[in-house]
Amino acid sequence: MGISLQQFNQLQNRVGGTGRKERADQDPVKRPAKPVARVILGVDPSLRGTGYGVIRVAKPFPETLAHGTVTCPADWEHSRCLVKTTQTLRELIREHQPTICIIEGLFFAQNLKTALIMGEARGAALAVIAEAGLEIYEVAPRKVKQAIVGYGAAQKIAVAKMVQRMLQLAELPAPDAADALALALTHSLENSAYAFSDPKRV
Repeated sequence: MGISLQQFNQLQNRVGGTGRKERADQDPVKRPAKPVARVILGVDPSLRGTGYGVIRVAKPFPETLAHGTVTCPADWEHSRCLVKTTQTLRELIREHQPTICIIEGLFFAQNLKTALIMGEARGAALAVIAEAGLEIYEVAPRKVKQAIVGYGAAQKIAVAKMVQRMLQLAELPAPDAADALALALTHSLENSAYAFSDPKRV
């Protein structure tokens, strides 16, 4: 069976691999570039002391942009505390432009009154964060401790010390702020043994 010169050249290229190489050079596979940095907001809601932490994912370690506690005196009405919390979170979002928020998951309260109060604080925080268009995910406190300390029942001080070490902070963060930073860090540990691989979106 005879073949044409063009068919012969195609066969020769196929055997030698040159044709495949040329096609690869001419039409390289374009892969989407990975984002250089992501800004994550962590929130540990509470009526009298909502913790917050904002980090930027970077190497060799994440950069802390802000952290603190929205503190409200015991004699303030609930409504006044909620206003201060929402105002603070709104200002943080405006200043640092996070694209995602990680909030502490629900826990079993000791009594109904405590559960209602926590629900008020959580609802106020969720409303202002959602208003800004952020993606919101929740993670259980035990999973945060497992990811940061390696032990799901770790004490608050252990979490704070590990957060300080991971973020290279000069001082130990306040307990509520440390919890919020730990939430953000948990989400950033994509390649860890306790990867935040299946987050629950709120």
